[in-house]
Amino acid sequence: MDHGILVIDDEQVFLDTIKRGLVSCGFRNVHLESDPDKAATLFGNGESFDLALIDLNMPGTSGIELLKQIKDRSPSTECLMVTATNEARVAVDCLKNGAYDYLVKPVSRDDLVLAVSRAMERKRLLDIPAPGKGMDLPRLAHPEAFEPIVTRSKKMFNILREAELHAASDVPMLISGESGTGKELLARAIHRASPRARFPFTPINMASLSANLFESEFFGHTKGAFTGAQKDRVGYIEQTARGTLFLDEIGTLPLELQGKLLRVLQEGEYLKLGSSRTQKADVRFIAATNEDLERLMHKGTFRKDLYYRLKGAWLHLPALRERRDDIAFLAERFLMAFRGSSKHPGIEEDAMSMLLDYSYPGNIRELKSILQSAVNLAQRRPISPRFLPSYVRSRRPMLKRDVQEQCSQIAPLEDIEKAHILRAYQKTGANKAQTAKLLAIGLNTLRRKLASYGVG
Repeated sequence: MDHGILVIDDEQVFLDTIKRGLVSCGFRNVHLESDPDKAATLFGNGESFDLALIDLNMPGTSGIELLKQIKDRSPSTECLMVTATNEARVAVDCLKNGAYDYLVKPVSRDDLVLAVSRAMERKRLLDIPAPGKGMDLPRLAHPEAFEPIVTRSKKMFNILREAELHAASDVPMLISGESGTGKELLARAIHRASPRARFPFTPINMASLSANLFESEFFGHTKGAFTGAQKDRVGYIEQTARGTLFLDEIGTLPLELQGKLLRVLQEGEYLKLGSSRTQKADVRFIAATNEDLERLMHKGTFRKDLYYRLKGAWLHLPALRERRDDIAFLAERFLMAFRGSSKHPGIEEDAMSMLLDYSYPGNIRELKSILQSAVNLAQRRPISPRFLPSYVRSRRPMLKRDVQEQCSQIAPLEDIEKAHILRAYQKTGANKAQTAKLLAIGLNTLRRKLASYGVG
């Protein structure tokens, strides 16, 4: 079978709609599958697709489980998840398990085509042979640009390689990830690997920009533009000419200011306050957020058009707890930096076990501060558990019997789903159409599930 797009959903109407939308926009090689187990078998038999579009809620094998199987059998296949639930937890689960992005039903054709196009472009970029391909980890063409980012994780190396490929263009970029994952560090690396490296990199905390000062700070102003303006002011855009403007915490930008930023992204021009002459905005925009921008869009607090402008390319940085292989490596690097040229005695085994077991809600930034404190307390002695914060020492690995006991108290997911569906069915007075709408699932899906429960 030729490479192409595989769409997996248990609703035939949805499958047909998606295929029509994709084919009408130039995607010719679109295959449909209503059975997730058959889809998994295709990949198990060695079939290959560039992209899989997967419904999250299907009978039998769940969308997340199918995603895991596809990424295990065909890691180069990009995956987009489709869900009826717009929750941050759902998005995080999808991304953690290898999905490129996710779409919320009902899916508009514009959203579908944009997401598919970006996923296919990402695959094209990652399929470009890299120097030294065949090594366990990909090599970078500009390793010096990414040197401050310490990792041994193959997942992280792939993110860095994708970042390097995007660095060559001027496409706006969005970097997402929890606080402390290194979003600004990655943005600086992209700048250093880009043709704009000789020009300024200007980081801006968008949360610090007030509505009153936004235009003056961002675009600058001329003398006399307003009361108290005694001289011309150079704004961030002019200050960063030919360089990179890093918009940190973009999700905090007030709605009334988002349109002003969008105009610069769309037109590539801006006006200084007090001037009628447009100036070219010759900068590359990189934005970062630890917010769920999709959720903010649905709440009406973040503009959809701005979101898609910023998301010309998208990179998601995993949390430290998702790359535990890097904890010991990062710890070693931090110790070397804290203790300078002097040889440090290292970390005792028990202390390292505690560090490896901790969940790091503050991510790399938190690990760094924990070790800095421990180095200060240890005074050139080996770092033992007593030098670690109490909240790290209290995190002990769960004993096997504790795990078994907790698992025995958890009902199977299938039973929980059944109880939830039957409660909803009872609440609507056994009205199938209302129940399906309440649960945000297809009517045919509901009918099949009720039949399997002996309700009908």
